[in-house]
Amino acid sequence: MKTIGRKEVVSFPDIDLKDMQAKIDTGAYTSSIHCSKIAANDDNTVTCVFLDDSYKAYTGEAFTFPILKEVSVKSSNGTAEKRYVIVTRMEIFGEMHEIQLTLTDRRDMRVAVLLGRKFLAGKFIVDVRRKNQTN
Repeated sequence: MKTIGRKEVVSFPDIDLKDMQAKIDTGAYTSSIHCSKIAANDDNTVTCVFLDDSYKAYTGEAFTFPILKEVSVKSSNGTAEKRYVIVTRMEIFGEMHEIQLTLTDRRDMRVAVLLGRKFLAGKFIVDVRRKNQTN
């Protein structure tokens, strides 16, 4: 297994996001990504705009994905939020992985992407003393 630090650089080729800082959070079960607009459609798809205009990578382009499922996620302050889960590809350490992401407004968070233990398990060992590993 590879060692991963507390923050790492990731890319999402299917949504044209490159070199995004991701927070590694073993306390979170699911992984999530910041969306400024999220709308469910009648055909079991969701349309979303990733990031917002405070990010250099923001384009305002809307993307549509099949909804894998809906989950209830409890934040650290105890508030539960219903979120859509999508599947996409993510590149980390030069390797491509399929990842399930919940779509949520993370504008008040320091990073747009959070990688939870469902994605990390069996792939990475987390060393919180490190960040931005290249191995």
